[in-house]
Amino acid sequence: MIPNRYFATCPRGLEQLLADELLAVGAKSIKATDGGVSFDGDWAICYAANLHSRIATRILWQVARGKYMNEEDLFDAAYKINWPQWFDVKNDFMVKVTGVKCPLKSLEFATLKIKDAVCDKFRLVVGARPYIDTKTPAVRIHAYLAADEYQYYLDTSGAALYQRGNRGASIEAPLRENLAAGILKLSGWQVGQPLLDPMCGSGTFLLEAAMVALDMAPGYKRSFGFEVLKNFESHVWTKIKSQAAAKVKPITFQKIYGSDVDLRAVRISKQNLEDAGLFAAVQLSHVDIVNAVPPADSGVLIANPPYGVRIGDDDSLQLLYPKIGEALKRKFAGWNTYFLTNDLTMPKLMRLTPSKRTPLYNGPLECRLFEIKMVAGSNRK
Repeated sequence: MIPNRYFATCPRGLEQLLADELLAVGAKSIKATDGGVSFDGDWAICYAANLHSRIATRILWQVARGKYMNEEDLFDAAYKINWPQWFDVKNDFMVKVTGVKCPLKSLEFATLKIKDAVCDKFRLVVGARPYIDTKTPAVRIHAYLAADEYQYYLDTSGAALYQRGNRGASIEAPLRENLAAGILKLSGWQVGQPLLDPMCGSGTFLLEAAMVALDMAPGYKRSFGFEVLKNFESHVWTKIKSQAAAKVKPITFQKIYGSDVDLRAVRISKQNLEDAGLFAAVQLSHVDIVNAVPPADSGVLIANPPYGVRIGDDDSLQLLYPKIGEALKRKFAGWNTYFLTNDLTMPKLMRLTPSKRTPLYNGPLECRLFEIKMVAGSNRK
């Protein structure tokens, strides 16, 4: 039997971590490219990847590919596909088109042509057409258009995979869960090692770390797009899900610490941890990063400070950074610290020298993950 071909999307900069995750669930022919990873596998691998990947944004199943010159070619190619064999006419759907070096004048018009082709095919086969829903569709069709090649995909994830079903409340500009999970991985943090987020915001790093520490699959509490497809293998899915449920450890304190200067942020973090049933795994406090006390002699500190682009203004941040640097030098010797920011002057203003600068994207914002190892006295310029 020929395996299915898939493409898993992810935040740019995390492709290799995603490839490692896919290898761990048994995927084959894995190839990382900019913004994602293609792979082969049966439905069990697709289901496991959706359930277990902490890094992926979506997992798309390729249903067709070929050459095109214009919108009519895209219509014809979409019309040839027997969509009713995969989803029911009562399921509403949407089409999302992405173009890279695409020669077409309007991606909106291309989207319309593909939608029309899907609806026309349904009319031909079942005598009725499905409705369009661009907000919360049951089925998502993705089209990727290169210079002369199209690829059509059915989305097996449904809502984006970073929507774990955990975080109800959030403060301004929250960090996406899959980017937070990637940063935890890049930091080298190991379960059992003290972890501190002294600018915890709505608690994303804390939630992700607690789920890792307790062996809880990120998709443990949500449903997926593949469950509405006609070729859904429910017995396979039930087995994968119950194996994941059996691995979850009892919820006990995991040396994960969070704090924030903003009391509202601390309350929101607490609410989100409680809603996820993970509050007992974490210790929260209301304290400014400058006054934060290390909970152990060594560990990993991870922070996503407010950048001027979103919250806080540049002037107040310029004053804050040297104070953070001083506090780290004074109290955090023996700790490895990681800061995600789009302010490239941050380490200089903190008067600290990063040992690594990893380019990452927080949505469209190009950022750096700065690694600063706090060795007593040696980070001073």
